Amino acid sequence: MKRDNNIEPSGSPRSRKVSARWDPNEACRPTIDDAPVFYPTVEEFEDTLGYVEKIREEAESFGICRIVPPPSWTPPCLLKEKDIWEHAKFSTRIQQVDLLQNREPMRKKTRSRKRKRKRQSKKGAARRCANSSVESTSASSEKFGFSSGSDFTLEEFQRYANEFKETYFQRDRDEDLKPGVVEYSKWEPSWEDIEGEYWRIVEQPTDEIEVYYGADLETGTFGSGFPKASSMLTGNDADKYAMSGWNLNNFSRLQGSVLSFEGCDISGVLVPWLYVGMCFSSFCWHVEDHHLYSLNYMHWGDPKVWYGVPQNHASSLEAAMRKHLPDLFEEQPGLLHDLVTQLSPSILKAEGVPIYRAVQYSGEFVLTFPRAYHSGFNCGFNCAEAVNVAPVDWLEHGQHAVELYSEQHRRTSLSHDKLLLGSARQAIQALWEIFFAGRETPGNLRWKHVCGKDGMLTKAVRMRVQMEEERVNCLPPHLPLRKMEKDFDLESERECFSCFYDLHLSACSCNCSPKQFACLKHVNNFCSCQMEDRFVLLRYTIDELQMLVKALEGGVDAVKVWACKDIGLLPGKDCDAYMPNLVQDSEAVKLEPSEPSGSWSSSRQMEEKANISSSSYGHVSEVLHQHGTKLKASPSTGGCENNAYNIGVLITENRVNLEQDACMKLNLDILTDYPASKSVNALDSPNNKSDVEIFLPSFNQEKICGFDEVRKPVLKRLKSDCSSSVSQESPNKYQHSTSCVHQDSDGFDGKKLFDVELHPGQSNTFWKTATVNSSDLNASIVARGDPLLISSVEPLSFGSVMLGKLWCSKKAIFPKGFRSRVKFFSVIDPTETSTYISEVLDAGPLGPLFKVTLEGCPTVSFSNVSVEKCWELVVQQLKQEILRSNLGERGVLPLQSLKRVNGLEMFGFLSPPIIQAVEALDPNHQCLEYWNHKTSSDKNEVNKDLD
Repeated sequence: MKRDNNIEPSGSPRSRKVSARWDPNEACRPTIDDAPVFYPTVEEFEDTLGYVEKIREEAESFGICRIVPPPSWTPPCLLKEKDIWEHAKFSTRIQQVDLLQNREPMRKKTRSRKRKRKRQSKKGAARRCANSSVESTSASSEKFGFSSGSDFTLEEFQRYANEFKETYFQRDRDEDLKPGVVEYSKWEPSWEDIEGEYWRIVEQPTDEIEVYYGADLETGTFGSGFPKASSMLTGNDADKYAMSGWNLNNFSRLQGSVLSFEGCDISGVLVPWLYVGMCFSSFCWHVEDHHLYSLNYMHWGDPKVWYGVPQNHASSLEAAMRKHLPDLFEEQPGLLHDLVTQLSPSILKAEGVPIYRAVQYSGEFVLTFPRAYHSGFNCGFNCAEAVNVAPVDWLEHGQHAVELYSEQHRRTSLSHDKLLLGSARQAIQALWEIFFAGRETPGNLRWKHVCGKDGMLTKAVRMRVQMEEERVNCLPPHLPLRKMEKDFDLESERECFSCFYDLHLSACSCNCSPKQFACLKHVNNFCSCQMEDRFVLLRYTIDELQMLVKALEGGVDAVKVWACKDIGLLPGKDCDAYMPNLVQDSEAVKLEPSEPSGSWSSSRQMEEKANISSSSYGHVSEVLHQHGTKLKASPSTGGCENNAYNIGVLITENRVNLEQDACMKLNLDILTDYPASKSVNALDSPNNKSDVEIFLPSFNQEKICGFDEVRKPVLKRLKSDCSSSVSQESPNKYQHSTSCVHQDSDGFDGKKLFDVELHPGQSNTFWKTATVNSSDLNASIVARGDPLLISSVEPLSFGSVMLGKLWCSKKAIFPKGFRSRVKFFSVIDPTETSTYISEVLDAGPLGPLFKVTLEGCPTVSFSNVSVEKCWELVVQQLKQEILRSNLGERGVLPLQSLKRVNGLEMFGFLSPPIIQAVEALDPNHQCLEYWNHKTSSDKNEVNKDLD
């Protein structure tokens, strides 16, 4: 982290000798209980978040705990490499330890000038994240903080830190030494000695004690102590540390952490920060942003002493600090946000605040729980790394945090509603796969565990929906409700102008200030416009949100509807069976289809029939209702542009079904009665079961797919030899099991797929799949001599195209975020088949990183910068297991057959439907190597045909 003012004031710690000395007779060591220590077994340690969940019930009541890894877990530390240790510079802060508790307010201090120190050294503030920093330069000059210190290399800092500690704690030779100590120069103070002296300095200072702290160092800039996947590609034992869930580079986005639904790499939250400490360098009382969990790992060095207060006593700690430091809080109401103030554990204990100690040693973790205040100090030179995580049980705490931030008019770092809805969608997809596809995986079962009427996720969503319903019901009468565009906050987070509340779920705007927004609590204070000139944007109606709760509670019908309309899955006639319950007795008003080339807003005829008005605002998709206007919906088909679509439900007197191959718009974007009416959700399906694998775009209820303008849709399928054929027959006539898309006579030009506009850089969740089996394709695979491939490749996510030569080859394009599933022999037990998840990750300068993981066993994974090499590693492991088990000699599995495994094929990059879908993500042909080779190959094929 580069600082622009690296000039320290005269007399700074680095330029003066240490004059203060330790006085053991004046020690102020607090008498408090210790936090629990956990020792996971090797097996328990494999499931990172599973272990956190296992110890949560016992440890959460302490606020913090220590986790000591198994002795076999010894990750390498990249920071000790010579280039980093001797040459990489990091910035520091100067901390005046004697002023952390006992100091006067800055204004009073400036007037009295009792201490002869330059005011410059008091400017600035330690900050946990950008959003909690001081936003006013003039205000920051009146706040106590930590000034910028020297830049050091690790080698230089170690030398300085060791000299300081040795000088401060040196003892006269004629003093009585501890038993067994021969020379004073070899004597080291214990952490107990240092703790007693630290709190003496804080509580009863007699000298000025200034130290350096290399805090909040961005690992994205300086480097992480843990190996990253992109740097560990040797296939040896070191790979397990690069892919480990306890590697803090992976921890935040582990399966089961709702932070995995955050698209941005937020430094200090999702990207770890480093902390390089020396004796007495401190981290003051604070809670994590958004009351998240945090995990801190010490790479090396002297102990770090922690203090924790459980979350149910957070208010008691705040009250105690205000009581004992009233002047400081009067001057800085948000004092605890700045991480610059300590208060002795002894004082807190006397005030009835339970407080616990944890002493962290090299190679150990310290876990802090949501809204658990914590603080501490270092006992000498050390280096630690920390990051946040958010298991599902955090959601309730996170909701409390954003409401608290709103009351305090404090900006947020995350969109809580995005994480909440992302978790809900993932859970419903898992429930659908369990209920309707019969697919029970450890990941699906983990999500099922947090659902149900009493599930943690269900409770969190139910609480948020109730809160939203109350706020919608309190809106002024006649206030128009409009449908929010799906990309309303895609580019940047929207926040309330008044309280900074996140506006992902709903927002208020007006005609005079279309780029300014308010939350539902501040609608009346928004602007001076008349009420009729204002409007409210809703991402979902209240009925839709209530349906979401029912789905999470385990309601099968509700799961069907949400799986159909919001996730893009197609459960077949099950959704059709639920249709009458949703339509009820609605009267139909015929809506004319829009013109193929026009937008929704351009269809005047539709406006007249629907009695609604269009909007020119980019963040508004449709006008939902005016108070007193009731809309009834009926059939509407047709393509349209600019993400604005016909209002209506795809129902006719004869009922539309998959004989017309329609993927219906299930989100009726209409509100009939204030505040919200029953939404109509529908999806018909044929009466027979089909093995057709259908690729569906997932647009968060915004798309109507399956129709080519107003023409009858065309369903493409694969023949057994994987060549394309075109048929317009109904699905019950199909004999083949895999559906795909190819260029046809309708002129697919690579820019549209299933009548959906495709653009570079689409979201990783652009496509979803529903698949059952692929017997015909299996037969073709076996026929050509590949008996080891158990089934076709199932795409899970198509990702987004990246520019750069490494992101494609002559044979394939490798989109970032691409994920697929395939069955193959298990590397754990080759006599069984397992599913593998293949994915394309971003390895930075190395381009794409290809990773294959045994589904359900995240610790069994293989990665490489070569797609072919990645699956070769799988095969090598499989061969070793076959030889170890003598399966080859017994003829169970011929090793020779494994040579035919092709990495491109196993990822799915040779699958025609996947090829076409990936090509559609690059309509401008920016992946030059791939398209140039394809063009050349096509020309050669044409020339051969002409010959």
